Amino acid sequence: MDICNMSEPKQKKRLIKKFRHKFRLVLLNDETFEEKISLKLTPLGVFTLMGVLFIISIVITSLVIAFTPLRKFIPGYTDVNLRKNLVQMVFRVDSLEREIMINEKYLNNIHLLLSGNPPLGLEESKKDTSQNYKNITYTKSIQDSALRQFVESEEKFNIFFKPANARKGDISSFVFFTPLKGQITNVFNAEKSHFGVDIVAPENEAIKATLDGTVIFTGWTSETGYVIHLQHASNIVSIYKHNSVLLKKTGDYVKAGNPIAIIGNSGEYTSGAHLHFELWYNGLPINPETYMMFNK
Repeated sequence: MDICNMSEPKQKKRLIKKFRHKFRLVLLNDETFEEKISLKLTPLGVFTLMGVLFIISIVITSLVIAFTPLRKFIPGYTDVNLRKNLVQMVFRVDSLEREIMINEKYLNNIHLLLSGNPPLGLEESKKDTSQNYKNITYTKSIQDSALRQFVESEEKFNIFFKPANARKGDISSFVFFTPLKGQITNVFNAEKSHFGVDIVAPENEAIKATLDGTVIFTGWTSETGYVIHLQHASNIVSIYKHNSVLLKKTGDYVKAGNPIAIIGNSGEYTSGAHLHFELWYNGLPINPETYMMFNK
């Protein structure tokens, strides 16, 4: 036992001596055998030098990756500017969504106010607990009714306005396109068998369809000259007389505002270039001035 214990320190000393044993590295000229470089090295020194160089290379590589643009070529690293731009875009999208929600709520409240209903959001406000709201009655004053009637009359010919009692398919639910702008010289008078209005306008003015529809008649009569009839939805028919030229033929489908004829002076029942325009609903003539404005 004592011999074994004494041999172990000796082996360790021998191993340390081997690491510290000096070697000479000599570089000679191959032709003259002249000594150029001579270095004294030990295995321990070589190992230490290689370790230091390895650590230095790791530090330099880490610094290059962390502080130079080369890091974006390494998988797993992203561009700092790209991340910053993404964060800014997220904030902008969030702000835009909030603005859109505010604008939608604002427009909905305006619509509710115009239709006579209370706007949204008022129920969220705190009520005064000292007041008794149950005994409050809401009634329309004379001034309020007069104001509503005035606004409705002003909005009568607004293309976005529809009466509150208008039903789908009813003539009051349609938005009519004025076929010709000009001066009315003869108004609607069913008692005198004048079932339309006469509009005077400059020569070569285009006459347009008042609604979407199909041409059901085009022709010539000695009394009214060139005539064109359009059939529209909900049994509405529009008639255009005294034209100089017809731009559509029977069976054509036209959209509201499409030119269908040119103003003229054709037929016996005319004394100048004008349009005789009639509007029929469920087989009965109606006054076109009720649904559109012809004066410029």
